[in-house]
Amino acid sequence: MEILFSVVQRKVVSPNDFTGLSEVRDRLRAFEDRYNATAQPFQWKFTASDLDDLLARLDQHTVDHPEEASVGLAA
Repeated sequence: MEILFSVVQRKVVSPNDFTGLSEVRDRLRAFEDRYNATAQPFQWKFTASDLDDLLARLDQHTVDHPEEASVGLAA
């Protein structure tokens, strides 16, 4: 969802030179129509296996360096 809001912010809302709410509505609807006509599924490259590997490395780092883990908790 954050990716979509980022795209809307960059491509629709900025610059915010609207004269009224109806112009905002019209611009959002026009963007929605264009986006839906050309959108394609996002191809994720980070798999569940990649996540498991990352979490295992983070766990190992915490075991190897417990003093750094406590610093992160204090922040």
